[in-house]
Amino acid sequence: MRIRTLSLAAGLPLILGACATAIPSAYTEPKAGFALVTQETAATIGKRTAFAETRAENIALAREVRAMVQGKTISADTAVQVALLNNKGLQAAYANVGMSAAEAWQQATPENPVVSIGVLGIGAAELGAYRAIEGMIATNILDAQTRKQRVALADVNFRTAQLQAVNNTLALANQTRQAWINAVAAFETVSHLRQAKATSDAGSELARKLGETGALNKAGQAREQAFNAELAGQLAQARLNAARAKEDLTRLMGLWGGDVAYYVPDALPELPRAVGRVDNVEARALRNRVDLRVAKLGLEAQAAAFGLTEQTRLVTDLELIAGAEVEREVDAGNIKTETTPQLELEFAIPIYDTGKARMRKAELAYLQAANVLAERAVNLRSEARAAETAYLGAYRIARHYRDVLVPLRRTVEEEGLLSYNGMITNTFELLTDTRERLAASLESANAKRAFYLAQADLSAAIYGGGTGRASGSGTGATLAAGSGAGH
Repeated sequence: MRIRTLSLAAGLPLILGACATAIPSAYTEPKAGFALVTQETAATIGKRTAFAETRAENIALAREVRAMVQGKTISADTAVQVALLNNKGLQAAYANVGMSAAEAWQQATPENPVVSIGVLGIGAAELGAYRAIEGMIATNILDAQTRKQRVALADVNFRTAQLQAVNNTLALANQTRQAWINAVAAFETVSHLRQAKATSDAGSELARKLGETGALNKAGQAREQAFNAELAGQLAQARLNAARAKEDLTRLMGLWGGDVAYYVPDALPELPRAVGRVDNVEARALRNRVDLRVAKLGLEAQAAAFGLTEQTRLVTDLELIAGAEVEREVDAGNIKTETTPQLELEFAIPIYDTGKARMRKAELAYLQAANVLAERAVNLRSEARAAETAYLGAYRIARHYRDVLVPLRRTVEEEGLLSYNGMITNTFELLTDTRERLAASLESANAKRAFYLAQADLSAAIYGGGTGRASGSGTGATLAAGSGAGH
């Protein structure tokens, strides 16, 4: 009688020795990859970031954020800092960096050998309770052969995840700054409309009294009252817009509960004395844009994937199975054994799939990544030029309103007051002058808001994190027309 058994011992040192490798510490350290995110963010916008993985870290950040906002009037820089520390969506992006590090760690780790053991003929008394033990140990040779390429690809993906986290951070910072600008500008609009409403109330009351005396007909009374009613609706809408704008800012900062008890200034800062062109704005964008660096890594990843596909074009599965064959024979009540080493190699024969289709896909994927990179470079040049143009144009417009239109309207109002005191003009003409001066002030405030939004867009165009929003977009409030106050 001849029985076969596969031993697990034969060939095991050879198999495991071929799989030995070292895992880079960059993939295994705590908060792997986050140091680069912190450095890039600090160098670009001068703000601190944090990745909270434990309950204690989350509690510490919550306390720090509460101390920064609760009961305080916050600046744009404070709002941005709070968002970078407290926004949970950003924390999720940071977790993705750790996941990509773990994936690279996994790719650098050898594949475990597969062991199978079987016991046959249990209860065979003449052979000592069993007839045979069958077992084998198999390892994937292709895994060891392609590990270097797979680790290289995983490393590119790891570096890409780091830069994507940086870009997410810059995007959140830009969105938060713009949300702060919109919130403050909304409250400034409310202030201007409140002043206009007070003037309109006076005009409406005067029209009512003149109507009672017969000095003003019903059409004149209705005109003043209609203007006052329209202005009341605009003021209510402006208050609603301000509440919504502040809520948008609150959401980006990740605040809730008692932490929402914060304030924003009543008006945006005054315009700077002067602004100039940005030196080599296109070159600076090409040098600093994070999303362009991500596109470059995308091309590098496709190159690594192409090399891996080329290496596995013909052989897609290659396994080494090692063991021994043990023959057991019963002779006159004695069991004799003879051990013969055994080595098997398993692989797929590329009869039908020769790998040409996979190579074609890899070639086209690389070509696609190259064109995406080229397009991104062209687009960001245009974005940088457009952002600079919008920035300079918005400043000139805001300066025009502040230095030309508002002073002229103020002069008209002051001269009208002198004429009124001299009994030359009537009250309604004076009220009209006041309305037009307030309307000019409101337009100046809207132009100032557009400038600060364009300034944020210019920074995003140079460093990354843009939202794709057109500079100065959005509707600004205007005073309702009526009783000769059209504009």
